[in-house]
Amino acid sequence: MAEQVPSTDITSDDKLWSLLGYIFSPIVPIIVLLLEDKKKRPFIRYHNVQALVLGVIIVLLSILLAWTLVLACVPFLVWLVMVYWGFQAYKGTWVVVPFVTNFVKNQGWA
Repeated sequence: MAEQVPSTDITSDDKLWSLLGYIFSPIVPIIVLLLEDKKKRPFIRYHNVQALVLGVIIVLLSILLAWTLVLACVPFLVWLVMVYWGFQAYKGTWVVVPFVTNFVKNQGWA
C-alpha cells in the first residue's frame, strides 16, 4: 500500500506540509498548490494532490450521505484513513492510495 522511494531531497518541511494536507483537506492542499515554492516540490505536490482529490470525495460523500446517520459515518472513516496516510507521509513514505494515485498520475497532476 505504501512504496518507499529513496530520495534524499525530502525535507522535514515537505513531510509536514504533506501531513497537514491530508489532515486539513481540501483547504490546505488548495493553499499549498497555490504557493509557487511548495508546488514545485515533488513530495509535497504528490501528497497534496492526492489529499485534494480525497478531500473532494469526502465533501461529496458528506453531502450525499447526510440523510442517514449510519452512512454519514463513512466520510469520517475515510478521514481517519487519511490521517493514517498523513502520518505515513510524515515518515517520508510515498503513499499509494488505491484508485486515487493512478487517477492523479494519469491526469498528469503528480
